[in-house]
Amino acid sequence: MSSTFPSLSAKLAGLQSSAIRDLLKLTANPQIISLAGGLPDAELMPRERIAEAAEAALSGPGCLQYTESPGWGPLRAVLAERESARLGRAVPVAEVFVTHGSQQALSLLAEVLLDPGALVVVEDPAYVGALQVFRAAGARIVAVPLDADGMRVDVLRELLASGERPAVVHTVSNFHNPGGVTMSPARRAELAELAQRYGFWVVEDDPYGELWFDRPAPAPVASYSRHVIRLGSASKILAPTLRVGWMIAPEQVCRAVELLKQGADLCGSALTQQIAADLLADEAWLSGHLDRVRDSYGTRAKALVNAVRTTFGERVVCTDAAGGMFVWADFTDGTDTQRMLSDALAAGVAYVPGTAFATGAGYRGSMRMCFTTSAPPVLEEAIARLAKAHAAASA
Repeated sequence: MSSTFPSLSAKLAGLQSSAIRDLLKLTANPQIISLAGGLPDAELMPRERIAEAAEAALSGPGCLQYTESPGWGPLRAVLAERESARLGRAVPVAEVFVTHGSQQALSLLAEVLLDPGALVVVEDPAYVGALQVFRAAGARIVAVPLDADGMRVDVLRELLASGERPAVVHTVSNFHNPGGVTMSPARRAELAELAQRYGFWVVEDDPYGELWFDRPAPAPVASYSRHVIRLGSASKILAPTLRVGWMIAPEQVCRAVELLKQGADLCGSALTQQIAADLLADEAWLSGHLDRVRDSYGTRAKALVNAVRTTFGERVVCTDAAGGMFVWADFTDGTDTQRMLSDALAAGVAYVPGTAFATGAGYRGSMRMCFTTSAPPVLEEAIARLAKAHAAASA
């Protein structure tokens, strides 16, 4: 009798665990100031308001039962109204699909839109969750660089002119993870125009769009074309534990996703979707809540950026944090952030090396830092520790 188990699927061969999730295991030590995570601040999550919404849901019918596969109807109606205001056009409820976070939407879309070997264009550096999804789908991935105005759409245009035909172009258009930049309005319009001309889908991943600090994010890419599928999430503005994300897409895409979701988990949580609907529909409360989150995150972001620039000067170039949760930094002196990480952990600070977001072998001198979960003095201490680690690595 054989002592070995049967083999697993061949598609697992090229997959790796997220470097960020692996790093978080090392930063559980309370002596380490972690800039590595991508977590919203639990202290800013509306615990009491969530409790009120939960009590209201539990006092009514249906919250403990199965709900519809596309999501609880009233939540979809709330999302349709909110997205209609953003996109400048009426979004029918049939074009709204609720998922377990926006990551599930991305995973289901990959199954619906991609055949093995299909070309997917991502931004460079890339969102790790997107890379995991597209690699699992067996896609051929090509990266297009970012600059201060977001995706280099001119490079995408050259790629298309050379004969490449992507099935999907993925973008984190607002306050990019990990790059921290926002796509300009002109590039959004051009990306949408290219999607229509060449017949590909744009997946606009937008979990951070409402976390702006100084001024609102530009109109979504989806406002320019129906070839754009838009993803959103309650995780960053309410609480990750609700596991409520959504997709705005043409009805035929939603119906295809529904077929796959029924095979995966049948439906989402009626309770958490009712809670999310209650909070998202309460516009006066939500506006005040978001103002508090923006104010807090904005203060922390400015503290982190100022500490980096004051401490390192020209040795580090970092993004201006205008929203979202992340700052991207590049060392200009040849520092290898992957090698420096052990010195950083020894000094009591953690970050994510840029290589975690590379589609190839790039970004060895780069890092991503999250500012959301620490007060300004703690962030300043984190950069002081980083300077010690840099000195040790340089020595």
